[in-house]
Amino acid sequence: MGQFDRGLLALANLYRDAGYEEANPPILQDADVFLDLAGEDLRKRLYLTSGEDGADLCLRPDFTIPIARHYLSSGIAGRVAAFSYAGPVFRQKPGQLGETLQAGVESIGRRDSDAADADMLSLALSSAEVLDLRDVRVRIGDEGLFTAVLQALDIPRVWQRRLRDVFGERDRLHALIARMAKGEDNRASQTGLLAALEGKDSDAAVAVVEDLLSLAGITAVGGRSAHEIAERFMEQASLASGTGVNKDAAERLNAYLNISGPPPLRAVETLHAFARETGLDLDAPIERLAKRSQLMSERGIDVDALEYSGDFGRRLDYYTGFVFEVHHRAATSGAQVIGGGRYDRLIERLGAPERVPAIGFTIWLNRLAKGEH
Repeated sequence: MGQFDRGLLALANLYRDAGYEEANPPILQDADVFLDLAGEDLRKRLYLTSGEDGADLCLRPDFTIPIARHYLSSGIAGRVAAFSYAGPVFRQKPGQLGETLQAGVESIGRRDSDAADADMLSLALSSAEVLDLRDVRVRIGDEGLFTAVLQALDIPRVWQRRLRDVFGERDRLHALIARMAKGEDNRASQTGLLAALEGKDSDAAVAVVEDLLSLAGITAVGGRSAHEIAERFMEQASLASGTGVNKDAAERLNAYLNISGPPPLRAVETLHAFARETGLDLDAPIERLAKRSQLMSERGIDVDALEYSGDFGRRLDYYTGFVFEVHHRAATSGAQVIGGGRYDRLIERLGAPERVPAIGFTIWLNRLAKGEH
């Protein structure tokens, strides 16, 4: 048995001992599910085919969504479940083999979210150890804290959604904040229904759009209800009208994004100071960061070695809170070896009657096999 195979066996044993059930979701998946949840930008990276009934199918591009679907199909939504996995995923990459090996875990349904976050990072670091990744750099962030800052700044909902869509890509986020401060949109003026909705009573306009969708027989798209779709129409109408925010709010948002580098417990002090200086009520999400850090310390994690970044997030909009990534300091590529986070929106978006808490991480095994560590 080679070193790589021994590493896979060690991971399987680690996850079994931690209470994770091994799952092997089908390689062939419903493409529309991924396109609805991850966006049309993903289409050019999927390996697509069609079923006999004409439905769009794809080779699975990741494990998180297939595991979440497996969870929903195998029991009552909201129950506590834990799954591990290992196998290939498929995404087209220019000049590269599109098949990548991944392993990881998904913990679904735990209501003690802060403890679950700490347990997940602890398990990720234990995974790094059994794979002989000992000199690692760990970066953490908090999508929930970013959302709390947007809400505390009273940024219009349409801009909040657009900012969350690019959170994690600092250059794009910076450019969008600049446009927001000027009340600019990067699209031409709207015509038709969006133009007609501008300036109308919000509740009445949403009702009109819901009625139109109902007449067209549309009840849900991409896990969004007709009401949610109608609200998106209103947001786009607001955007077309040039709704922006004042320059001070944009500057304070940039100041938050620049809070990065110190260990989490010192970041808590910095964030409290930021909240006092800006007059924002952020006590609850900051204290949650403090509690999570304390729970990590209790699990033997060296929290002083963690790097908090205010601008660290993931592009997918179902991510909701704690996120992290693990790099090997000697890596030549700079790519993360392990990445994970909390995605409390996903299970509901896939059809659960209510929000179900969930968190997990993925290991890019090919990066280990190629010596990128």
